[in-house]
Amino acid sequence: MSQLDKLEQLAISLHCDVRNQEPMRKHTTFKIGGPADLFIVVNDVPALQAVYTAARELSVPCMVIGKGSNLLVRDSGIRGAVLQLGGTFLDIALEENNVLKAGAGASLATVCGYALQQSLTGLEFAWGIPGSVGGAVFMNAGAYGEEMKDVVLTCTHMHPDGAVETCTAQQLEFAYRSSVYQKTRGIVLSVSLQLQKGDKQAIKAKMDDLMGRRKDKQPLEFPSAGSVFKRPVGYFAGTMIEQCGLKGKTVGGAMVSPKHAGFIVNTGEATCQDVLDLIALIRQEVKAQTGILLECEIRAVGG
Repeated sequence: MSQLDKLEQLAISLHCDVRNQEPMRKHTTFKIGGPADLFIVVNDVPALQAVYTAARELSVPCMVIGKGSNLLVRDSGIRGAVLQLGGTFLDIALEENNVLKAGAGASLATVCGYALQQSLTGLEFAWGIPGSVGGAVFMNAGAYGEEMKDVVLTCTHMHPDGAVETCTAQQLEFAYRSSVYQKTRGIVLSVSLQLQKGDKQAIKAKMDDLMGRRKDKQPLEFPSAGSVFKRPVGYFAGTMIEQCGLKGKTVGGAMVSPKHAGFIVNTGEATCQDVLDLIALIRQEVKAQTGILLECEIRAVGG
């Protein structure tokens, strides 16, 4: 029995959803990506601890993903195991003092909807941002001048050795599209958000307004991973790309969106390599014309 088979048997014994050679295009908003050797949905913290630590002991490469909204998976897929958080990791609950606690696997859309039902304000900016709460903390996701760091109270995570710890927002080293998790390899388990009581109609109006703006300006009709590049200090990446004449530029099935040049979209049959080649072309051209080297916001994994 291979090491991968041993991990699969353990996961099955813990009542995880286990799939072999699972196409990762099913689990990324880009709809791109080859198969993962083993795809495991873990439903609670003990199962995650057991599977993740076993993978380390068996020397099986293992990564945890959220909703795949910031991932570009290579065409050859991912060797080893991919873990996704399900079950209790999708739970959302209202605690005292307008604190909303959400499992890391819950989608931002679901959490925003829950906050609206509870007449809680502060999270409207996240309405329409694809991805999970855990991924949003990992990236310090934001929009319209607000970020996750503005509402995160505490965050509970698991260290690679299985130990669980809760940190305050101040300990998470939030910065633009960055958090401590990009350095520590900690796995977000749940997040507590400090929100405020508000008027439900006003909250809904703001959410509708922001979603309307997104639909007007962003190519939501095509698969993408959102903004491809981080915003250079003093500039907007999309504007720079457009000014460099790259709007509508294609490589294979990947295209710089004619609607918003900060997005690369999958027009139907894009491969990971198409996207990577288009990213390289954009960076090269923008550097040549402006002297600024754009920094990628999307994570390429696998291979």
